[in-house]
Amino acid sequence: MLNRVLNMFRIPDLRNKILFTLFIIAVYRLGAFIPAPYVDTDAVQLMRDQANTSGGILGFVQLFSGGALTQFAIFALGIMPYITASIIMQILGVVIPRIEQWQQQGAVGQRKITQWTRYLTVGIALLQSTSFAFLFHSGALVGGIDLLPNFTVWAVFVVVLTLTTGTALLMWMGELITQRGIGNGMSLLIFASVVSTMPAQLTAVHANHGVDALIGFISVAVVLTVCIVFVEQGQRRIPVQFAKRVVGRRMYGGQSTYIPLKVNQSGVIPIIFASSVLYLPTLIGAAMPDGGIGGTVKDFVNDHLTLPTSPVYMFFYGLMIIGFAYFYTAITFDPVKQADTIRKQGGFIPGIRPGVQTERYLARILSRITLPGALFIAAVALVPSILVAVTIGTDVDAGAGAGAFNLAFGGISLLIAVGVSLETMKQIDSQLMMRNYEGFLK
Repeated sequence: MLNRVLNMFRIPDLRNKILFTLFIIAVYRLGAFIPAPYVDTDAVQLMRDQANTSGGILGFVQLFSGGALTQFAIFALGIMPYITASIIMQILGVVIPRIEQWQQQGAVGQRKITQWTRYLTVGIALLQSTSFAFLFHSGALVGGIDLLPNFTVWAVFVVVLTLTTGTALLMWMGELITQRGIGNGMSLLIFASVVSTMPAQLTAVHANHGVDALIGFISVAVVLTVCIVFVEQGQRRIPVQFAKRVVGRRMYGGQSTYIPLKVNQSGVIPIIFASSVLYLPTLIGAAMPDGGIGGTVKDFVNDHLTLPTSPVYMFFYGLMIIGFAYFYTAITFDPVKQADTIRKQGGFIPGIRPGVQTERYLARILSRITLPGALFIAAVALVPSILVAVTIGTDVDAGAGAGAFNLAFGGISLLIAVGVSLETMKQIDSQLMMRNYEGFLK
């Protein structure tokens, strides 16, 4: 194993890419601890302690910011605005013909989509930074703690500008990693964010609940990791045969290949979708008054939709993950287009007629393999929550779950970390194999 690690640094080109990627990640982690202007650092410490205790919306958002949100750092928004913008552009590609044309134009169309994704990212970051500036001043999300005591127009402008610029800088850094480093830049930044929160979570569990609880959580994490690797690598291969054809004096075709349909075709996107939808009521409840109907709604949201260990939360969360898995899979893989592409290239699936029959066959296979994939990612997202509820309890007010509720997001962290690690190692392996070095994956 050590020899395989050393192989990565024996190739100058690959070594430079890895070192450049590590440098960008180090800069990102440094920016996660530099506070924004006009922020009360004492109040930030109180907010961080409260977020570690109760989780909720802060726990989810800080997962993708690597703790930068609870620091109110310059990278407080993390890469979430870019993720949201990318998802929106993919969805719009189904309903807007122009974007659909760009998706079919190859590299030229992809550049246009990337450019509009950047614009949309900046717009979303502007809205989110403005919202967080007002919410953190009012204390609606953080128990009445005012992070911006000097709440003037200039202070709000500087904070919003800082957080938006931080997101734009992160987006640029991610693209630099993709172009000059190794792996997908945006995915690696998310990977760095979620991995950076794991040691603090495990330390909090050990401090509050002892060695037995820590060993239990680590054991579950190891089992989940093995299952995630098994499912992420799983795929259904649809054989495709290309008929022979003569062009001039040459014969083309006659080859056999396959269409790889992954069991988890949608990745972690359904979890992000479901979490975002579930936290909309939390934001609405935070803005409602304490008395009357508003108070009733606010109490229901606080009791059932802000705690990852609540049965109501877990039921709706799991249901939406499964629904969004089917929805996103339908967006990313269109059986009609795939069947038409196979027909135009002179291919066919053995035993299936080209055209409508191929379309129905692909749709049926896709529907069958999406169900176990959706159930799996729902289980990965919910098992840590169930474990926390059973072993630690749900009594947040008494401090019983202090420091452990963010472990309810441990399944999301593992799914992202394992998925990004596998994709990055595949790229490193391909570089090693091209130069006749032994790779990591077999």
